[in-house]
Amino acid sequence: MRRITGKGGGDSLIEMSPTESLSDDGNSYHQHASSSTGSLQQGQPEIGKQKLSKDSVFFRDGMRRIDFVLSYVDDKDCEKKQERRRIYEDNLKNAGLELETEDKSESEDVTDMPDDQEIPMNWLSTPFRLPKNIMNPEPDYFTAPFSKSKADFFLIDNQDTFFPPSTRNRIVYYILSRCLYVSENCGDKKGIKRLLNNGSYTSAFPLHDSRYWIRSKDVNCESERYDLYKHWARFFCFFKEQPINRIRKYYGEKIGIYFAWLGFYTEMLLFAAVVGAICFLYGFLTYDDNEWSKEICSDEIGGKIVMCPLCDKKCSYWKLNTTCNSSWQSHLFDNVATVFFAIFMGIWVTLFLEFWKRRQARLEYEWDLVDFEEEQQQLQLRPEYETRCTKSKENPITKELEPYLPITSKCARSCLSGATVLLWISLIIACIIGVIAYRLAVYAAFASIMKDSPTNQLEVVGPYITPQLATSVTASCINFVIIMILNLMYEKVAVWITDMEIPKTHLEYENKLTVKMFLFQFVNYYSSCFYVAFFKGKFVGYPGKYAYMFGGNLRNEECDPGGCLIELTTQLVIVMTGKQVWGNIQEALLPWVMNWWGSRKARSHPESLYSRWEQDHDLQSFGQLGLFYEYLEMVIQFGFITLFVASFPLAPLLALFNNIIEIRVDAWKLTTQFRRPVAAKAHSIGAWEEILNGMAVLSVVTNAFIVAFTSDMMPRLVYMYAYQPQGQMNMKGYINNSLSVFNVSEFEDSSRPEEAENPMWFNITTCRYRDYRYPPGHEKQYFHTMQFWHILAAKLAFIIIMEHVVFLVKYFVAWLIPDVPSDVRARVKRERFLVQEYLHDYEVNKLKIQLSQQDNKECTCTPMIYPTLPKHEVLSEVL
Repeated sequence: MRRITGKGGGDSLIEMSPTESLSDDGNSYHQHASSSTGSLQQGQPEIGKQKLSKDSVFFRDGMRRIDFVLSYVDDKDCEKKQERRRIYEDNLKNAGLELETEDKSESEDVTDMPDDQEIPMNWLSTPFRLPKNIMNPEPDYFTAPFSKSKADFFLIDNQDTFFPPSTRNRIVYYILSRCLYVSENCGDKKGIKRLLNNGSYTSAFPLHDSRYWIRSKDVNCESERYDLYKHWARFFCFFKEQPINRIRKYYGEKIGIYFAWLGFYTEMLLFAAVVGAICFLYGFLTYDDNEWSKEICSDEIGGKIVMCPLCDKKCSYWKLNTTCNSSWQSHLFDNVATVFFAIFMGIWVTLFLEFWKRRQARLEYEWDLVDFEEEQQQLQLRPEYETRCTKSKENPITKELEPYLPITSKCARSCLSGATVLLWISLIIACIIGVIAYRLAVYAAFASIMKDSPTNQLEVVGPYITPQLATSVTASCINFVIIMILNLMYEKVAVWITDMEIPKTHLEYENKLTVKMFLFQFVNYYSSCFYVAFFKGKFVGYPGKYAYMFGGNLRNEECDPGGCLIELTTQLVIVMTGKQVWGNIQEALLPWVMNWWGSRKARSHPESLYSRWEQDHDLQSFGQLGLFYEYLEMVIQFGFITLFVASFPLAPLLALFNNIIEIRVDAWKLTTQFRRPVAAKAHSIGAWEEILNGMAVLSVVTNAFIVAFTSDMMPRLVYMYAYQPQGQMNMKGYINNSLSVFNVSEFEDSSRPEEAENPMWFNITTCRYRDYRYPPGHEKQYFHTMQFWHILAAKLAFIIIMEHVVFLVKYFVAWLIPDVPSDVRARVKRERFLVQEYLHDYEVNKLKIQLSQQDNKECTCTPMIYPTLPKHEVLSEVL
């Protein structure tokens, strides 16, 4: 194992004189990397290996911090790998990194998992807010981008701690990803990624600074990991705030801003969950006022209404009161509060996004990321882009040569990528059509089993399960299984086609991958919900002239008199809940089992021989896309609680419970089960912000259509205000009014029920179906009545009014709430002004000193002091 360090200090990060301490006397090695300034001075004694704590994160001298570890197995028979490592490590030392070798044969493995008794259960006495030393607030300094030529202009108390460990490992990884491992300058023979892929190294990772359940025995170690676990990563801390600044300091800005966003999203979910619970409670409390359900369940009304068969041949006539339970269940979600909640969620989404922008702007300022993108764009070039782009051209801005991808190659790759995306989306749609075919095919089977007089096996559940419900539940479960299988397939496809496009920067790579993965996930997770919400029961025709799919073999599904909304609710609950439960189990259990299995042989060895880098080596790798999948999971959940929330007001409450667990599960696995990720900078959540904005706009449209076309709200309101026969404001008579009549003698032979000759239905001359059509014998028999067109007009009017009202409020709220808080905007302007002013004075005074030195022929330089600069405006580094 190789330890690597790079001398940083206040002068430079890259241009360093290498110092080496190697002891290659074993077969398995760890190469340690660091960027500290603790190289041994001439004549300084080295601390012996056995005198240094095994929990230390420093070189053997006890001064230089280990920033990175490269692990490999010294295979004597593979000279090619040895030669690659030798050249690569020489180039690393030429770049300024310092290396030290640790032979793994000098220590043994033990488990990195603590005993339960070692974790104190002291959370009951912990206050709601974390202590200030844990929150780690940033000093209120004005900042400016660091420049080594102006090192004396910055507040540097200690050169060794000038850059935090997260920044140091980011710098080291930048060098590791660009160093050659061959003698000649071959463009693609560089970078630690390729060395990991070809087996020259087995792993490369920065170190955790301590074990997570106990403080480091090394007094020089901060034990940030232990503090994060104790106050953040345990489930019993779920009611506490997150130490965002400490997370940022330890893991970097990119991971810090993810947890800040997830915490803010969870806080905002609380308001949506409360309102959704109140709407559900309203439906429960008005249970007894549900007139249409009373009519369905009544023996005098629903018990005497004979409904037309819901499928051809196999299905028989049925009594309306058999759907009594589903009608009552539907009322819990399909009531007046549904309209209010749909409008509320449209406004809630806007408030969430606008307030997050303000929170993000404040973090961007506090974490010195205001000018990050402009300054770091060149540093964000992907090594893969640099190696695969053999042609160069002059940058018109910097006037420097930089690699580029020819436009012909870029267009060809983009076309191939787009075609692949369309192909896989088509595959997903084909799978959904297969599920629809399943629904149509098995409905007849369920209907033939679940008769009015259930068999002995169905006596208990028969009265509560209708053919529609059985079909919907089984189809939803099958759809969920298909979704999980497709996820495994197209995740690899999305990564492959994104790599093929050769994005220029890391930001561009993540944005391209984000769009592809979201398109796949969007179609995969939401297509079945869109089918139930907007297509099922909408194009079924009427008895005697039904609409068919798949060549006329399968009749389109109908909604029962209770409506299709309860089926959409069932679909949403199964897919959303199943995804969340499976995701949390997979995230928490899988890495724990893998770590437990990997360390099973080491549990009997003494802990004193288990070094810090060996403990981390046995953990799971977080991966470059680890955070990407966390965002994707939450954004898909966001779609469930916004796009279809009108059908299930309890969706935000389920999401709230899930996210409370999700925050601690993510924190726990990142702190205890994974190696420390390479730190990365980010000033926002990236492309996810635009995706959330797009879903917020789409959610207004989908919820308006759900209320208008999936819910029965509009037909009920039209009946109550315009067609109530007694002119009263109630729903009496609604069921009879909403069902049309069909003459059973007009059934075609292909759709006539086989049990039509059953004595139970022998005297049946007409049956009822859900539609607004003229009865048989009327001059316009089976054509739509005027009430149908009134209801359609009311639905369209509602969609237009709701969309305009919600969009108007959304845009007004967005205009009313600035994206950047006024105090942050003022501080940014003030900081830029002071930086410009002080830098100008700094250069002028420096020039005066130089001129004075030339006149006096002096060689020493005295730094200038600015007495007009208050202490609280001292400039510190920006990283």
